[in-house]
Amino acid sequence: MIRIYTYEDEDNVMDIWSQASALAHPFLDKNFVEKVRTDMRALYLPNSQTWVYEDKNSVVGFIAMINNEIGGLFVLPEYQFKGIGTKLVDFVLQDNDELEVEVFERNFIGRAFYDKYGFVLLKKLSHKETGNEILRLIFK
Repeated sequence: MIRIYTYEDEDNVMDIWSQASALAHPFLDKNFVEKVRTDMRALYLPNSQTWVYEDKNSVVGFIAMINNEIGGLFVLPEYQFKGIGTKLVDFVLQDNDELEVEVFERNFIGRAFYDKYGFVLLKKLSHKETGNEILRLIFK
């Protein structure tokens, strides 16, 4: 079931982000990861429209939107490859004609998901904080 995020979901969402991000982003510096963790609680979650995916009354995934941009799409590792990410993207597509997302070029899990879904490259950017390349993708 997909439902709107509430403040009571914050710890679960942060746990999902932590586990899934560690799997997808092993190349990121620990200091940068800690900065993002702090920003998630203070900036990203309060300023995005977020939905969670529940399975048997447990939050196992979420998608955070800023206008038509996917700011975050994360699913617990043990629930990945079961269609949850697709259901979350399908859900936000109901209110958007197109979607954009930025994904680290070295995030092979995220890139494979977005490629399979049908996102295409819009442009390649350099991420100044980490020195990694970022791919800006679009789905129309």
